[in-house]
Amino acid sequence: MHLSYTPAQEAFRAEVRDWLRQHVPRQAFASYDTREGFEQHRQWEATLAEAGWSSVTWPTELGGRGCDLIEWLIFEEEYWAADAPMRVNQNGILLLGPTLMEFGTPEQKARFLPATARCEAMWAQGWSEPNAGSDMAAISSRAILSADGSHYVLNGQKTWSTRALFANWLFGLFRSDPASSRHHGLTYLMVPLDAPGITIRPIQALNGKQAFAEVFFDDVRVNVDNRLGEEGQGWNVAMATAGFERGLLLRSPARYQRTAQKLMQLYRKHQAEADRDPSIRDAVLRAWMGAEAYNLASHHVVGRLLKGAHIGAEASTNKIFWSELDLEMHETAMRILGPRAELCEDPEVEEWLEGFLFAQAGPIYAGSNEIQRNIIAERLLGLPKS
Repeated sequence: MHLSYTPAQEAFRAEVRDWLRQHVPRQAFASYDTREGFEQHRQWEATLAEAGWSSVTWPTELGGRGCDLIEWLIFEEEYWAADAPMRVNQNGILLLGPTLMEFGTPEQKARFLPATARCEAMWAQGWSEPNAGSDMAAISSRAILSADGSHYVLNGQKTWSTRALFANWLFGLFRSDPASSRHHGLTYLMVPLDAPGITIRPIQALNGKQAFAEVFFDDVRVNVDNRLGEEGQGWNVAMATAGFERGLLLRSPARYQRTAQKLMQLYRKHQAEADRDPSIRDAVLRAWMGAEAYNLASHHVVGRLLKGAHIGAEASTNKIFWSELDLEMHETAMRILGPRAELCEDPEVEEWLEGFLFAQAGPIYAGSNEIQRNIIAERLLGLPKS
């Protein structure tokens, strides 16, 4: 595949590059899994939003730039090449946003999307429960509609809720029909995290930071206007959100291309030691080839989407690929660094060690890779259920 761009696309790239050159912060932020770092990242995303860069594919009237997916890929290439800060409102912009555009009412879109683009509405995920991890159909947290139909009463617990400790909104699934089972009788709700009856407890990650949280609901009242989609049809809405998470939009190829570039720089810096094990060089080459392959595959998918196709079960293949590629690249970096890889105070080590610890979760979140392989077997290959 040979990639080439139109003059308009090249002009767009130059505009993005110039803006980033002028605005990317010179000093690194604190981790967004801390209160200080979360606010630094939120303010940066608000700066992006002022120029329409926080949500480039959204319509301009909703806070975006009205870009197509090719322009989104170009933006991502320039963003990662500029080593700009990580994005802290991905849940809202890349997951809830497209779902709202597909299923939301005009009033919901006007209420939530511009506020999300400006990062006034910061979103947490409310999927997993203690007995419902990758199997979302086992959700038991309840949302019972009031007698007058004006609000839901929520009871139950969500866990591993990304950003819940610092966000101000949560989206997720709740069982609105107590007699239902599996994927029937579920309703998709958007819940303000300051509502009476909500308790949030941090979960400490491997790196000691508070990346996740448990959220408890005790007779929490949520207005029926916060329901996304129809009553009891939340599974269909959630599958659209999950498709965005597993597929193209959450994990742009530029992210992995930049990691592969940094890995090659690390290898060259320590080549004398690394070459004592020839398999390390092979792993570095595989990382570069994997990142390039993912980039080409993403452009192929975008080409199909622009012709009217839809991302279906093949999103599961994307999810497996990017999560395992990320893990392999960071494992290779750990091998290059050798015993130093465990020295948290070493500036060269810190970024790789943080990435390595985070990459461990990649094959689990957004639906475990074991579940994704079942989806591929059944829906793409037509194999029978075991």
